[in-house]
Amino acid sequence: MVVLVGFIAFSGSESRPGQPSPRQGPPGTGPLTVVSIGDSTVSGEGAGDYTPSTNGQGGNWCHRSPNAFVEQIKIPDVTARVNLACSGAPSEQIALGEAKQWTEPSQAQQLANLVKDHRVAAVVIAIGANDEPKFSAQVNECFKAWFSPQNPPCSEALRTTWKSKVDAMVPKVTNAVADVKKVLAQAGYIPADYQLVLMSYASPVGPQIPEALRSLNGCPFRTEDLEWMRRDGVSVLSDGLKQASRATSARFLDLSRAGAGREACSSDPANEWFSRLTLQLRDLGQVDRASHALQESFHPNANGHAQVANCLNEFLAARGGNASCLSGPDGKLHAAPEVIAR
Repeated sequence: MVVLVGFIAFSGSESRPGQPSPRQGPPGTGPLTVVSIGDSTVSGEGAGDYTPSTNGQGGNWCHRSPNAFVEQIKIPDVTARVNLACSGAPSEQIALGEAKQWTEPSQAQQLANLVKDHRVAAVVIAIGANDEPKFSAQVNECFKAWFSPQNPPCSEALRTTWKSKVDAMVPKVTNAVADVKKVLAQAGYIPADYQLVLMSYASPVGPQIPEALRSLNGCPFRTEDLEWMRRDGVSVLSDGLKQASRATSARFLDLSRAGAGREACSSDPANEWFSRLTLQLRDLGQVDRASHALQESFHPNANGHAQVANCLNEFLAARGGNASCLSGPDGKLHAAPEVIAR
């Protein structure tokens, strides 16, 4: 399964004689750039058309897609978009250090290299789900529980452990976001040069699944587990990530309700924003690819990424405060200011 350093508008009154000219945006040279950092919800897992170098080549399974939301962010004067996110990445691989994910080094270090010839106006980061919460692993446990109706639902154990797992995640996310800020500061950036926005996660599946799709043909989960995921799982995770945003002075964009009514198996596939159970049959016949044949399941699809991009564009244009991505009367995701979203 995704933090955003976004655009700042620089105003300008004329400088007086003897005073330095007002700062004209991010320092350095190169194109004004938006950068995404994080895990599968950012890389584009589920959105398809992965770049060959991140689709198993040389052991790299980061699954970066040209359909990822960062490729659709529109900020005035931004001409370059760079996706550094990698599917499955924990906070440790986002932070500075030696941790790797699918052969790729620290994303913060990759950002340090990028700012040598790019002027970064925005960095998108969504992380944390692959730390102690291990959200994808929990979804897999709920998937297994569907096969064993005689056993307790997966949510039974999670009700007592989920909060502590999220609490253990918070300092790791905080450290990773702080390292992103450190990289930019070392490159001469000041906070006014960019926005820092931390995003949360949406629930990929909701409890209102038609019985015909509660199977291997769609979304094999038990209703009580899906109710827990929507009601408690993503909301507690979102609360933890908001703590990290406060600790790092980041703006916070809450996606915990972003998929409501558009989850996998909620309607016609063309109207859904998340991938259903997805099996790449062609990968099963190749030893080095077989273990990744289900990797795309239950992630934002191309339509979902387009909607997140719509919300992010509005959020960045607001230039301040927190917000939630919520579906509007037009059926699209919009950035609702925090006070309204409540």
